Parts: sequence; C-alpha cells; structure tokens
Amino acid sequence: MKKNILLAAMLFGLVISAQAQDISKNALGLRLGDNDGFGTEVSYQARLSQMNRLELDLGLRSNNNENDLKLAGLYQWVWNIDGGFNWYAGIGGGVGSWKYNDNHGVTDSGAFAFAAGDLGIEYNFDFPIQVSLDVRPELYFASNSYVDNNYGSDLALAVRYRF
Repeated sequence: MKKNILLAAMLFGLVISAQAQDISKNALGLRLGDNDGFGTEVSYQARLSQMNRLELDLGLRSNNNENDLKLAGLYQWVWNIDGGFNWYAGIGGGVGSWKYNDNHGVTDSGAFAFAAGDLGIEYNFDFPIQVSLDVRPELYFASNSYVDNNYGSDLALAVRYRF
C-alpha cells in the first residue's frame, strides 16, 4: 500500500513538472483595449513562481473633455496549453482618478477603486516577444458615477518584451 501511494505521488509530481512552463522573469509592453474598462495601458509582468505572476498596468487617458489615470494590479495563474501557448486567469483590483470639464462650464472629478478579474490566452515566441488577448471585467466603487452601473469590461490585445 505504501509503495502504491509513493508511486502515485511520484507520478503526480512528474505530471505537474511536465505541465510546468517557464514564465518570463519580467515582461514590459502595451495592453491595447478600449471600453468602459479604460483603454491603452503600460503593462508590466513579474514572475512570482513557476505558475504565478503579478501584472501591473498603468493607464492614462486624455481627450477633449476628460483626463483619467488608472493603476491595476492582478495576481495571475498561468497554465501551458502547448509549446508557447498559455492560458491564464487572475484576480486583483486597483485605483484611479478622473476629471471631466466640458466647454460649457460643467466640471466633475473623483476617485475610484475597483475589483477585477482576468481571463486570457498568450503566445510566447522563440524570440523575446509575448502577445496576449484577455478580457478583464471590473466592478467599480466610486462616490459618484464614473461608469454606468459601476461595471466596466475591457477586451485587450497586449504586446510585451520578455526579459
């Protein structure tokens, strides 16, 4: 019985190590999306372990009437599909601020916090480039209505340099 348990534990360890992939120590690039979730962000990823990483995204948006700043942090689990293909899921949140000023003297501003999820797929090329596509639903907590219904979702394409 003990031999069977030991053999099963060794096989389980072999399966886990065979599915493990090498997450880049660091990756830096742009996450390009646009919806209520925000828009273009500078994106940084840092490996925490063989299957986990931290992603930090800083977004700035400025148009004729509105200026926004947003910082998101996500803890992600990464699983290998095949070769350079991985899928990942994460959870996190962030903070931000916004200021609205139109040409008719209407102004408003505020700060917000949010909780976020993350689900995506990525490909790591043989050279140090990573391309990913993900969706990030966000639930906002703000003193005033930054986003309708306090919900935003962002579908984004990211390109990062791995190092």
